[in-house]
Amino acid sequence: MKIVTVIGARPQFIKAAVMSHLLRKEHQEILVHTGQHYDPNMSDIFFEELDIARPDYNLGISGGTHGVMTGKMLIGIEEVLMKENPDAVLLYGDTNSTIAGALAAVKLHIPVLHVEAGNRLGTLNNPEEVNRIATDHISTLLFPATESALKFLILEGLKDRSYLAGNVMYDAFLYYSHRADLIQKNPVDYEGHPIDFPEKYCYMTCHRAENTQTDDVLNEIFKATDSLDMPTIYPVHPRNRERAFRLVKNYPKLKLIPPIGYLESVRLVKHASFILTDSGGLQCEAFYAGVKCVTVFDYVVWPETLVGNRNTMSSPNAEEISAKLHQPQVIDPAYQPFGDGHACEKILKITQKEFRK
Repeated sequence: MKIVTVIGARPQFIKAAVMSHLLRKEHQEILVHTGQHYDPNMSDIFFEELDIARPDYNLGISGGTHGVMTGKMLIGIEEVLMKENPDAVLLYGDTNSTIAGALAAVKLHIPVLHVEAGNRLGTLNNPEEVNRIATDHISTLLFPATESALKFLILEGLKDRSYLAGNVMYDAFLYYSHRADLIQKNPVDYEGHPIDFPEKYCYMTCHRAENTQTDDVLNEIFKATDSLDMPTIYPVHPRNRERAFRLVKNYPKLKLIPPIGYLESVRLVKHASFILTDSGGLQCEAFYAGVKCVTVFDYVVWPETLVGNRNTMSSPNAEEISAKLHQPQVIDPAYQPFGDGHACEKILKITQKEFRK
């Protein structure tokens, strides 16, 4: 088969890394990078450290409103598909790159394979939710990561095209964990100086607009980190840099560092005492690593993690975040809701079987 894979954001680079290694053993893959994440620390480093093949096409599209970005991507991806004439288009997750790839493919009657299908927040106020729903309903094969995602697809009448595969991000976490442990250098601050790698620390990511667009909300999150008896390491998203630097002077335990690659992030996750995040991906990685996590977000992204206080939801309130960070977690080793680490193999086998029909 000839498959065009469309990616554009950090989580998609990680998923494509493990899938592409397997896919290219038997099939031809054309990799299209939309350019949605354009910062070198948020894009280039992932291709280098994860051994991802360089994109065959880089559309260089970033910034602007959702409509502008999606529209430009739709035009660019359509041109690639008309030139390459693939057997299928492979998409990951819920970004503007995902919905643009799905729309371009379906209008050209090219089958769409959607990995990580079926996740639902329950609100159309979230732009990624719109992307997920629309992509699922125009895809040919759907590969939900969990039972809960599969149930949503069944409720929406998509049972016949849905196959429970497991989470590709779990495959990636297992695949790259050993390499992450081989990293010897410590993270650096914005002046390029290595920070002390403490024995105990909290690892935080915070990038959603709801948590970063006002001083009041971000201050509450920062206050929670200051209540811990350990430093907090915080890779700052580019769009949040100015506000974070202005506020951090009041929080001496908070260590700001530039965006980091996947391997360094996995290392920080595995050895952290706590995880504080608003990222769907990081709350899963905390779960894989057995590290206590608190998620500051209004909607449940991965309900499977909300067991035994392993991941708890919080509003952006310092006292609530602090209290939930200190709730002890209970880990049941037999509970494995994200599959067995072989999601990529299952996706490829099912795709090959369906295309032989």
